[in-house]
Amino acid sequence: MYIRPFDPWKSELCTCPFKYTLNVYTGCDHACVYCYITSYIPRAFRVRTKENLLPRLEKELRKFDRRYIIALSYSSDPYPTVERELGITRKVLELFRRHDVRCLLLTKSDIFERDIDVLSELRCAVGVTVTTVDERKARLLEPNAPSPKARIRALRKARKAGIPVYARIDPIIPFYTWEDFDETLDALSFVGHITVSTLKLRPDSKKRMFAKFSELMEKLWPLYEKGERIGGYYYLPKELRFRILREAERKITERGITFGSCREGYRSLPSCDGSHLVP
Repeated sequence: MYIRPFDPWKSELCTCPFKYTLNVYTGCDHACVYCYITSYIPRAFRVRTKENLLPRLEKELRKFDRRYIIALSYSSDPYPTVERELGITRKVLELFRRHDVRCLLLTKSDIFERDIDVLSELRCAVGVTVTTVDERKARLLEPNAPSPKARIRALRKARKAGIPVYARIDPIIPFYTWEDFDETLDALSFVGHITVSTLKLRPDSKKRMFAKFSELMEKLWPLYEKGERIGGYYYLPKELRFRILREAERKITERGITFGSCREGYRSLPSCDGSHLVP
């Protein structure tokens, strides 16, 4: 089965409404330093196609309960670099259109701009992840991803086409991306929903963060040592996390945008993931 129930992490802190997920590709070439998929996907930064994806997906969709949403994608990006040539995600969206599937799309790319014609005919919401609008910081954190400016520009075009749009500011990193939070919010002020999440580290992502951001991690890691270990992840201390989340919620809702948080055990209204935007 390529369409699977979410949540793969079975996190006690996950507040997502029930939905399904589909990863069009295996792996992701954005190679984000903080990425979590490297803890469970071999060669995670190398993108691979899936055997017989489209015909098998067609069969699964014939039996799919259309009351539910399919999310693209949480263990890969639906728009890796090779998607420009292969167009597999576009073909998946065309199948969704044919079968009247509700879809929640999330990407760190601007390639989805190519598919606005199909997306505008779907019952879907489209979101981008923007960790920071500081281009220098973004290049260090997400070396192979399109620039935040390009992602936001494409999302504006989707909104102009009448597609509900949302964003993730994820991860929030104290002493780093948290310093730019207001500027990032200002750039995303046109979206209907924003989900935030603080940096959660696995042993492998911790190692990469230390290798690339040694000075930052010298300040940051002592906080994690005082924090919690939940589901294999290092969390910031709950008091600090909730202080950040309360401030983020205030700033987001003051702009008339709905707020959600991801795997924090914190409130999310009306949904953590923006699924309330899907028609």
